[in-house]
Amino acid sequence: MSEVINHKPQKTNYLLWFARLFTGFLFIFSGFIKANDPTGFGYKLEEYFHVFHTDFLNDYATGIAIVVCALEIILGLWLLLGFYKKLVAWGLLLLIIFFTFLTFYSAFFEVVTSCGCFGDAIPLTPWQSFGKDLVLLAFILIIFVYRNQITPVIKEPFNRTLIATITAIISFAIGIYTFMYLPFIDFLPYKVGNNIPSLMVLPEGKEGDVYEQIYSMKNTKTGATKKITDKIYMSEKVWEDTAWEIIGEPQSRLVKKGYQIPITDLLITDAEGNDHTQEIINNPYYNLIIVAKDLSKTNLEAIERVNKIATKLTQDYNLRIVLLTASSSEDADYLSDKLQLISEIFYADLIPLKSMIRANPGIILLKSGTVMQKWHYNALPDATEIENRYLSLDK
Repeated sequence: MSEVINHKPQKTNYLLWFARLFTGFLFIFSGFIKANDPTGFGYKLEEYFHVFHTDFLNDYATGIAIVVCALEIILGLWLLLGFYKKLVAWGLLLLIIFFTFLTFYSAFFEVVTSCGCFGDAIPLTPWQSFGKDLVLLAFILIIFVYRNQITPVIKEPFNRTLIATITAIISFAIGIYTFMYLPFIDFLPYKVGNNIPSLMVLPEGKEGDVYEQIYSMKNTKTGATKKITDKIYMSEKVWEDTAWEIIGEPQSRLVKKGYQIPITDLLITDAEGNDHTQEIINNPYYNLIIVAKDLSKTNLEAIERVNKIATKLTQDYNLRIVLLTASSSEDADYLSDKLQLISEIFYADLIPLKSMIRANPGIILLKSGTVMQKWHYNALPDATEIENRYLSLDK
């Protein structure tokens, strides 16, 4: 009788199951969305490195990003499959404590404006990220407390190890692949099909952010002080009362969040600082733009290959070749002379160049401001492909 009682089936812990499903799928989604663009996640990590004075890690940011993304996917998958319950429970707990600390620090001290938890697909403010991490922490604590009740869906040890190994390899492979080529899905404003000029202005019928000005006022006779908005200042004609004067500079406060213009920081100049932005992005013909954000770290062999492709294409087509960089004009001129580049050289800030394409160099084919195609230097097309798929169609 005692044997029957001892082997009585354990009741299903629905709270544990829900916690596993919620946490597992969220970790998989979060890991995959960042692994889709590990270079971009690496840029976000560099912001954190700067905050914590660990800039020496910048050169390893993308590698760390790939590892973190893979760990999130692996832990999420293994949690759902019930593999290595103690290892997974500890891994989840340590990760969420670390993430919660980072998001709280970012929100409280206002040092990083977006945590990058879901990459550029779902931008979250630091406080939103912190709230999300608190919810996850609660579920992970449930998983940690009841971890011994988790049973693997695959009982046979060899098959379990095989599946675990395959999932781990795939998790790392996703980030490595998108780093070596380009993201599967581009969430940035310079993605293929987007028209850049239209993304630099406020669309008709849309309203931007609405701000109000707050004035600090002081009465020169009584010494009394008060703060009033610009609307009250104008409607009550406060300026007519000479006893009141404005102290210091007015403060600006956001009243209503409006439409956010996707591209606000693109400025393309020549070595003398002359603005060529509209001239280039509104060119009705094809532009082949070589985006090499940092010439000291760019792949020179790839630039040589693009130069050969461009040289061949410009013999038969009206194709403008542009090298766009954030490096100095001295570095650009040296490279141009060394490789005998046929491209014109222009300059832009590092931030928009990072958003244009996740490669150094990367190639963008632009026509009338619309992004026709983008290529990582590891997947450069030959001249014939560009000609047949794009240029020859306009002849």
